[in-house]
Formats: sequence, structure tokens, C-alpha cells
Amino acid sequence: MTDLELWKEFSEKHGIDDVGYEAWAFGVDADKLAFLVANGEKTATASAYPLYEVDGEELPRENEYSIVLDSKENAVCFIRNVKVTVVPFCEVSAEHAYKEGEGDKSLKYWRDVHEKVFSEWMSEVGLVFTADMDVVCEEFEVVYKPNNN
Repeated sequence: MTDLELWKEFSEKHGIDDVGYEAWAFGVDADKLAFLVANGEKTATASAYPLYEVDGEELPRENEYSIVLDSKENAVCFIRNVKVTVVPFCEVSAEHAYKEGEGDKSLKYWRDVHEKVFSEWMSEVGLVFTADMDVVCEEFEVVYKPNNN
């Protein structure tokens, strides 16, 4: 199912026709993370704030909708941001790490994985990861998923 097909199915079932959305896949292991979101284990994500500046992108906002895609760009589920905060990497909470639903859900696991990924992505655009670098933390809820998920 494409993101447009999922949007159409969602909007018809809920009588909504004026909600915009972004469609995207997680940058690392898109299939696994989309599965965790669709099954309610992953209710949060984080991204490196400086990359928004480099790409000229707006930060995510509360009440924005997104369609989570798998690695083949199939629509997995429709989500809504319920909370967006910006905090230094070193201040990301254990609660947020747990909500990301990955690994053993610990803050240590979250920091190890995200430091590696953020360092790699930052270096690709000539930037350097630091522990006091800002991170965009999003919390979301699944508002719709097709019956085949």
C-alpha cells in the first residue's frame, strides 16, 4: 500500500480531508522500526537538530501527521506527534530512550546507538557530533494502520 492509498483509506474512514502529512522511513533499519511503531512498542524517535539546519527543513511540530514507510516505501501506519522537544544529547531522558523501543530500551543503549548514527550522519555533511548537541525528540501515537499490519 502506498502512502497515498493509506491516506485515502484513513481519511474516508474518519471523514477527514484537510490534514496534511509527511511520508518517511526511519534512516536505520526501516523495516524493524516501522514494525515496532505499528505494534506500539516504539512511540518516540530522535534526530540530530543540526541536520535540520543543514537541510533547511522545519522542525517537526505537535499534532503533525506522518505516514511511516518500510524500506520498500510501503505505508505501514499513520501517526500523530503528541510531543516535540529539543534537548542536548546528554540530557535525553531514560523515559524517552525507553519510548524509542529499541534494544534493551535503556538510556545507555540509546546513547551508544544514537552517538554512532548521529556521528556518521553529521560527518557526512562536515559537522561533528558533541554530547551537548541539540536533539529533536518526538513522541507520537499510531492513529491508523491498515488491516494487513
